[in-house]
Amino acid sequence: MTRTQTHRAADYPRMPWKNGAGSTLEIARDGGASLDSFGWRLSIADVGEAGGFSAFNGYQRIITVLEGGGMQLQVDGRLSRPLLALEPFAFAGDSQVDCRLLAGAIRDFNLIYSPDRYLARLQWLALEQPQRLFSSAPTLLLFSAADGLEVRLDAAACPILGRYDCLHFEREPGLAELQIQAASAGSCCLIELTPR
Repeated sequence: MTRTQTHRAADYPRMPWKNGAGSTLEIARDGGASLDSFGWRLSIADVGEAGGFSAFNGYQRIITVLEGGGMQLQVDGRLSRPLLALEPFAFAGDSQVDCRLLAGAIRDFNLIYSPDRYLARLQWLALEQPQRLFSSAPTLLLFSAADGLEVRLDAAACPILGRYDCLHFEREPGLAELQIQAASAGSCCLIELTPR
């Protein structure tokens, strides 16, 4: 049995950053009453100026630029490569992180998860042609950076996704088939989470 939720971009609640320097649109999380108790969380952040990132001790972070000219991060004193659109970058949540914008404001997409509680896989898929994938992860999250994303899970049609909408599947153990195609060229992000 599969439980499916559709998260619409228009409904994402806006929440302040832990450090108070900005705000985040929260897409979904697995629970927890605070920003220190969830197992995993997906969000979108608008970054308008250089500055420090909030600390998430005990968590792993994977960040991807969605819009804008990109950024470069200094993580515990080491400079990252320039991070351009749809190029994910991972770092520890308790790292000291400072952000420099390469060409003005950006919007980014964030997965934050507890590596003690979950094994995670994140991949961006180009949708020039239909994709067919298989996964045995019990939690699947499909985030659309395209319009008109059509998804089938084990041949069952799912709600069509608009830009920045997200499908969230909670499944029984076993291999699942995902079929993904978009009405026009674009990308989507597939996240697979398995409890330890």
